[in-house]
Amino acid sequence: MAISSLTDTYTLSNGVKIPVVGFGTWQTPDGDVAYQSTIDALAAGYRHIDTAAAYGNEESIGRALKDSGIAREEIFVTSKLWNDMHGYESAKQALDDTLKRLDLDYLDLYLIHWPNPKANRDNWAEANAETWRAMEEAYEAGKVRAIGISNFQVHHFEELLKTAKVTPMVNQLFVNPSDMEDEIVAFNNEHNVLTEAYSPLGTGKMLTVAAIQEIADKYNKSVAQIALRWSLQHGFLPLPKSTHKERIIENGQLFDFELTADDMAALDKLEGVAGSHNDADKTNF
Repeated sequence: MAISSLTDTYTLSNGVKIPVVGFGTWQTPDGDVAYQSTIDALAAGYRHIDTAAAYGNEESIGRALKDSGIAREEIFVTSKLWNDMHGYESAKQALDDTLKRLDLDYLDLYLIHWPNPKANRDNWAEANAETWRAMEEAYEAGKVRAIGISNFQVHHFEELLKTAKVTPMVNQLFVNPSDMEDEIVAFNNEHNVLTEAYSPLGTGKMLTVAAIQEIADKYNKSVAQIALRWSLQHGFLPLPKSTHKERIIENGQLFDFELTADDMAALDKLEGVAGSHNDADKTNF
């Protein structure tokens, strides 16, 4: 698929179109910073905003969406259900709370943020099944246009599929040249599930990797642009995060160059240079 702009889209399994790059807001503080960075992203041409209940910035982002003057249907908005709200009734409440904070009538995508919260270690599969049932109902009712998961590895996903009526449309993962998460990405592909790449710059650690800098110099691009372009050429959907206007703009300028097969292969071999994903079964939250 030839992509040429931030408003080009992938098509999810249910036919919903999702812009190929999202603006990430993890660790973006609530208030002026979250508000202004979202305004800047929308002004730079992003039409896909990714937040979560756990980020604590939904209200500021909701305000920015309204104040941008851009029609609601032109912006793709994602949020996520946090670990303390797993279960059928809790998940229903969590979605209502998120919609209220964002001041929206519906979400474009809603995700289970983590598969195995510390509080659910003994019954995570059952908790996910009940959570997913509430999300399926919200999907059928039109409160969300698509539903998915995040940080799910193969065994979590397989367990969910035992009871799911609707297959998740997205799995959002820690994916970048340092951790390609090959096994779960292959599983996603087999089930027609889009892989979204959060921390596509390895929470910034990519920016100091000499091997990527060498490639960046060759294309006269930034390290961030190389890592993000790599993500797109693999068919992932990257979610770059920044609070600096010039970086926000730069991170969206990915469509006037293409990495060669050799450079893609070189980037693929950088496993471990900037950390790897958290083991969802061992997190302490």
